[in-house]
Amino acid sequence: MARAKVGVIGGSGLYQMEGLTNVEEVRIDTPFGAPSDAITIGNLGDTSVAFLPRHGRGHRISPSELPFRANIYALKLLGIESIVSVSAVGSLREDYAPLDIVVPDQLFDRTRGRVGTFFGDGLVAHVGMAEPFCPALSQHLYETALSVTPRVHKGGAYVCIEGPQFSTKAESRVYRQWGMDIIGMTAIPEAKLAREAEICYGALAMVTDYDVWHETTEAVTAEMVVMNLLKNVATSQQVLLKAIPSMPPMHTCHCQRALSDALVTEKHLVPVETRQRLAAIIDQYM
Repeated sequence: MARAKVGVIGGSGLYQMEGLTNVEEVRIDTPFGAPSDAITIGNLGDTSVAFLPRHGRGHRISPSELPFRANIYALKLLGIESIVSVSAVGSLREDYAPLDIVVPDQLFDRTRGRVGTFFGDGLVAHVGMAEPFCPALSQHLYETALSVTPRVHKGGAYVCIEGPQFSTKAESRVYRQWGMDIIGMTAIPEAKLAREAEICYGALAMVTDYDVWHETTEAVTAEMVVMNLLKNVATSQQVLLKAIPSMPPMHTCHCQRALSDALVTEKHLVPVETRQRLAAIIDQYM
């Protein structure tokens, strides 16, 4: 199977990556089913890249239906060390304007019913999530984005809602009172699963709208979001083209050792079936 170093998960509007050479398309089966779509593998400069459209090409998969575990596990099977997530978000603060880029540093989970872990079935793991986005990768993404456009913000709390509906005004006002900065539908459980898979995870959150709290702007609509999505996709492509070939080594961060002190079940008690299903993630600890 082909191998890659950096994974890119493209969000709404970003269904293919520009600039790749030596392109190969692979379909991977995982113990958690098939990923959202075929994965495109190629090179940006000397860096091997795997690109996965989160919602499938043509935007066929709703946020609540996304095969999050299959997506992350497939990237792990390819040898991915870092994942750059590109996603559309709404802004919950005045200074994070539509068409801005936010590199968030915190997450708040408001989803319901999504499976948020690879573990269970006889194997318990408690990974640390105090910093849900890799600080080293996030810093690199911020600096690179800033070299493309001045409309970049470092840090922010991303509240992830279930969707697919947008927020009510009451919900939007509450999230602002809680100190949330941006709102989206896909970072959970993606970030949690990446941590369990010991993959660095950072995000380019592309602002499309002011959600529904902003009284002086029109209410968010799918038409508005799509219009700004198209503009944001072009910007995100520019950032990716610069960020990936210059990606620094991530071996010094804790993300890639997240399971070293997280597996609490005694090894001899772990069922064989569970060990086999999670082999790509836990083999080195078994």
